[in-house]
Amino acid sequence: MPFVLLAFAIAFEVTATLAMRASDGFTKAGPIAIVVAGYLISFVFMARALTSLNVGPVYAIWSALGTIGAFAGGVLLFDEPVKPVAIAGAVIIVVGVIVMNLGGGVHQG
Repeated sequence: MPFVLLAFAIAFEVTATLAMRASDGFTKAGPIAIVVAGYLISFVFMARALTSLNVGPVYAIWSALGTIGAFAGGVLLFDEPVKPVAIAGAVIIVVGVIVMNLGGGVHQG
């Protein structure tokens, strides 16, 4: 169950980040509301997940998947360019998270 909560935290964080891009510098009310609600809900889900998961590995997963989700969303929704170096960076992020979690220790206790 804690990983489901983490997945929801990531989804809401990515949604909020993409809404921030859509807000045109915080000038559009609809996207601003999504930004505020999305980050708030994301933090609630993250806090709930952290009741049974260790913060270091979980934060690494959250930030890595959030970064990749925002990158993919920017490409798909806003036609942002895809450069080979950006793809390489995304791969490095994923590899880094995998390496961090090789020793286990995601669950508390």
